[in-house]
Amino acid sequence: MEKAMQQAHGIGYEVYSQKHEIRMKVERKREKDYIQSQRIVMEHDRKLFS
Repeated sequence: MEKAMQQAHGIGYEVYSQKHEIRMKVERKREKDYIQSQRIVMEHDRKLFS
């Protein structure tokens, strides 16, 4: 988990778990990435089933 946090967000899990502001920044980025991936899937499905 430490390595994944470091690679994806450039911070360690210890910092993530201790600092609320950093945790919120990471979670906002995760949510943005999730929404973007859902849009890509919907667009792909729309083209596939049209």
